Amino acid sequence: MNPSTATSTRQLNIARLLRPQSIAFIGGAKLQTPIKACEAIGFAGDIWTVNPTRPEIAGYDCFPSVAALPAAPDAVFLSVPSAETPKVLRDLASIGAGGVICYAAGFAETGGDGRALQEDLIRAAGDMAVVGPNCYGLLNYLDGAALWADVHGGEKLESGVAVISQSGNIALNLTMAERSVPLAQVISVGNQAVLSIHDFIHALVDDPRITAIGLYLEGLSDIPAFSRAAEYALAKGKPIVAVKVGTSETAAQLALSHTSSLAGSDQLYDALFQRLGVIRAPSLTCFLESLKLLHVSGPLVGGRLGVLTCSGGDAALVADMADKCGLTIPPLTPAQEEDLRSRLNHFTAVANPLDYNTAIWGDGAGLKACFQTVMEGPVDATLLVIDYPRAGSLREEDWDIAVEALIAASEDSGKLGVLVASLPELLPERARRRALEAGLPPLQGLDEAVLALGSAHWYEARQRSGQSDAEAGRLGLPHLKPVEGPVHSLNEWDSKVSLSAAGLLVPEGRLVSANDCSSVAESLRFPLVVKAVSSDLEHKSEAGAVALNLNSIEEVKSAVAGMSRLSDRFLIEEMQSGAVCELIIGVKRDEQFGLALVVGSGGILVNLIEDSASLLLPTDRKAVETALSTLKADRLLAGYRGKPAGDREAVIQSVLAVAAWAEQNAGRLYELDVNPLIVLSEGQGAVAVDALIRMADA
Repeated sequence: MNPSTATSTRQLNIARLLRPQSIAFIGGAKLQTPIKACEAIGFAGDIWTVNPTRPEIAGYDCFPSVAALPAAPDAVFLSVPSAETPKVLRDLASIGAGGVICYAAGFAETGGDGRALQEDLIRAAGDMAVVGPNCYGLLNYLDGAALWADVHGGEKLESGVAVISQSGNIALNLTMAERSVPLAQVISVGNQAVLSIHDFIHALVDDPRITAIGLYLEGLSDIPAFSRAAEYALAKGKPIVAVKVGTSETAAQLALSHTSSLAGSDQLYDALFQRLGVIRAPSLTCFLESLKLLHVSGPLVGGRLGVLTCSGGDAALVADMADKCGLTIPPLTPAQEEDLRSRLNHFTAVANPLDYNTAIWGDGAGLKACFQTVMEGPVDATLLVIDYPRAGSLREEDWDIAVEALIAASEDSGKLGVLVASLPELLPERARRRALEAGLPPLQGLDEAVLALGSAHWYEARQRSGQSDAEAGRLGLPHLKPVEGPVHSLNEWDSKVSLSAAGLLVPEGRLVSANDCSSVAESLRFPLVVKAVSSDLEHKSEAGAVALNLNSIEEVKSAVAGMSRLSDRFLIEEMQSGAVCELIIGVKRDEQFGLALVVGSGGILVNLIEDSASLLLPTDRKAVETALSTLKADRLLAGYRGKPAGDREAVIQSVLAVAAWAEQNAGRLYELDVNPLIVLSEGQGAVAVDALIRMADA
């Protein structure tokens, strides 16, 4: 079969699996749980059971074999021993089944014979959409299909968010969370022998019932394929929220260059998500609140908040968190202040955040008028921080009155109202349900709520700025083949010559022997720098292979004589002065991410202040400008404390020159460091005073 035809067939089978009209359950007594769950959720299609020895399972007469089924099932839950799984898959493929959940374990995750068994499974699958093996399965609360081996806590709904998880237990726990997150699809991917996360993303983006996609990630095996799926989601405006665990940088610390230590795997995941508009959540609670917010109200256009509280403490906490999340709390207008003063006690400090005290507590009309006044100001969302008492406390209805006032004010003002509990457990289920019915997001946990709002605002801006690039396919990453042949280091001179041809500015200098150092020094402007040149001298300062600030021929001769034990060739250059700041530009080859570029504070500060940003190649000017704006060194470029501004344009051009050179040499490049790049004052340029390239032979 033609590969494109096979891909198309599998995509159709993924759609059948995710929206089945018929389900076959193959196995034994363990099938009781998923079958009863399908009935409880309300699956309206055909349910068939297959077992050669049992007459029935869960009240359904068993077919003796796959071949005896009345039709090819759209979805199959397969719970047989691992050794039997490939054989049953072949039988299913032969009748044209759509997709299969392989519940059994004992495959590649066990090593040895398990790997061979998984390869047999892959061959047996053919064009079917196979999930797993070694997975919990798939929960479809839209169509009532519970292809899942354990209990779970969701319920049927018409639209909601999808969660794809590399941990079955995490996925299970998310269905049990008391957070009113409308889970529409929950997929435990297991070993991803046939289908990977990117396959599901493509299919879920195309389902209009899915409002956002959540990912629990331990790692990605095919980052270019993932990037194309996430690019597709960005182009279609379907938000993705990810929790990425496993941030160890042990391997990066063993790398040779500064670039490798700065661009560890976690930094590259950050760069990948930034590029593709994937919201990265720091915890499962933030993950769930972000998904809930995106489902209810979508991305946040504008980042201005109105804040309503009965506590100055809550107001301060929101203000601090908003600042960290890129949100603003604008002051009230004079008209708003006047209106609120007429409604509140004389001792109320009228401001945004507004601590409206308790004078109007329990007064629905008064609360609504106060809330609406704040919402009609220059804000994009208004938070009501409200913490319910324990069930059974007196006058619980007063809290309900405040919720109804926010709902009414939101409806009349046309502005988004957000219900927020400072602690997750202080927003009961009935209040959450009422808010959801009214189209208001009920967020649990003050930090989680504000971070979710900040993330929704970030996504809106990233989607708006990146949609055309995503639609044109400019954000997906290319597959990069491993470097072939031995890797060697270019000496500093050869590195600079190569990079200068791509547009990088380097100091005026010459490569000379010891005998020629005097005549060359006379042709250059003092002060000078002398360096021993050898491909073995990758860290010259530590080896005593650098002499700075030489002001005479005699000092040059002395320096050359002192380095003669290290090399017989020397680089004599004009020394650069007038630095506004020093930066590093580097590129490293990563087996998963391809070519990754780093820009950050350079010189001796590289590892001291950890000020860097990573970009994945290919990149463009806009991405470089954004990366520079995140650096502490950007304040120096802007002119810090009265000092002259640096040549920002020259920095941008230097980064783009390095990126272009790296892309042109992608087949051979292993890593590259330009450190430091001396940034001169505005209009004077930026000069690469040291460079290291490691690459394979042509």
